[in-house]
Amino acid sequence: MHDTESATGPLAAGEKEPLSAGLKQRHLTMLGLGGVIGAGLFVGSGAGIAVAGPGIIVSYLIAGALAMLVMRMLGELSAAMPASGAFSVHAERALGRWAGFTVGWLYWFLLVVVLAVEATGAAQIAHGWLPSVPQWAWVLLFMVVFTSANLAAVKNFGEFEFWFAALKVGAIVLFLGLGLLAVFGALPDTQAVGLANLTGQGGFLPNGWSGVISGVLAVVFAFGGLEVVTIAAAESDDPARAVGRAVRSAVWRILFFYVGSMAVIVTLLPWTSMKPGQSPYVAVLDHLGVPAAGQIMNIVVFVALLSALNANLYGSSRMVFSLAERGEAPRTLLKVSGGGVPRRAVLASVAFGFASVILNLEWPDSIFRYLLNAVGAVLLFVWGLIAASQLRLRRRIEREMPERLTLKMWCFPYLTWAALAGMGGVLVLMLTDSEARPQLLWSAAATGAVLAVAGLRELRLRRAK
Repeated sequence: MHDTESATGPLAAGEKEPLSAGLKQRHLTMLGLGGVIGAGLFVGSGAGIAVAGPGIIVSYLIAGALAMLVMRMLGELSAAMPASGAFSVHAERALGRWAGFTVGWLYWFLLVVVLAVEATGAAQIAHGWLPSVPQWAWVLLFMVVFTSANLAAVKNFGEFEFWFAALKVGAIVLFLGLGLLAVFGALPDTQAVGLANLTGQGGFLPNGWSGVISGVLAVVFAFGGLEVVTIAAAESDDPARAVGRAVRSAVWRILFFYVGSMAVIVTLLPWTSMKPGQSPYVAVLDHLGVPAAGQIMNIVVFVALLSALNANLYGSSRMVFSLAERGEAPRTLLKVSGGGVPRRAVLASVAFGFASVILNLEWPDSIFRYLLNAVGAVLLFVWGLIAASQLRLRRRIEREMPERLTLKMWCFPYLTWAALAGMGGVLVLMLTDSEARPQLLWSAAATGAVLAVAGLRELRLRRAK
């Protein structure tokens, strides 16, 4: 289906995917909105505040701008050439088979490993509610439910994600509304807080710009997950139009949700009261006197984890299916049900994902930690290949099928180069940070291993000609 020689040949413009077109515009829009609103925001943002203080607002602006540029690039390519493998297909067309193979398998590996973290985290919360049910039983239940939903029909995935994302977006909007009322003293028993918490305790940048940069490193990976919307667009009635609308609506609103939330948090509470591992959202709700704030946030985080689990299972199955289409994964994974679902690809992804869960439950501080480190910086490598692909393909699209450029990257090619420089900067930060360095080195090793396999495949294919 996908031209493996497309790195040098003409672009294929209207290829028809064999998968079901069961996703509607509302599914994709909400997937784009809710895809990155997860535990990383609700809980992990506390670590960023602890190092950057009120400057975390700037950290999120920088990280969000980088994610927004990547999504604009990816949206441009996916609107012009929608495919179930999205950026893996684009990398192959732009840079060659080795690039499509590398980015596809790296992203699949990332999703199925992170899936274990999400399944285990959701199981821990559920076990806290019902201690009589062991944690492994909750994991099994979640895996069975979402595997069944993904095997049945793509619209099931879409409906799950729509309602999960709606709940998360609703929670953020409610939090922002309550927070703003409290900031201006409009809630009962509250007074306007002014700027005291933004300028006190060391000022807006208590740890200087180094704190802001450390904050970027702490929060940038929370934006991972947006890419799935471009994979899902291939299974909608009008992929080009759907992905364009989803990207346009998602990037600005997500930036608003993230930056707006941080602004409310550091305005209402002293940044020195934040502790890594503790949810700043719970701290704000407790401050406002909201009953059972901790349990409310537990419910939201629980939904966020299940949402991410569902999205990662979907994204991983479509990615490995696309690899199989191009001869870069076992051909047996190409089996598609009558309803257009790649069931073998779903089962292959959930099998590895379930193995990762077992490793996480049994050896969280040894074997699984190495797996998690091995994907720690993979998102940046994927983003880098997206940018490199867009640099190569944009001119070719303009030359061969300009009518398909319905969503254009801003200020091309300058902002694409700026995004690449930003990714390089984050990688340098990881190398100089003692906590992040192991993730970068292990991820580089995993990437090197995949590149080596890609190179060996290229040699074998050339000798076979």
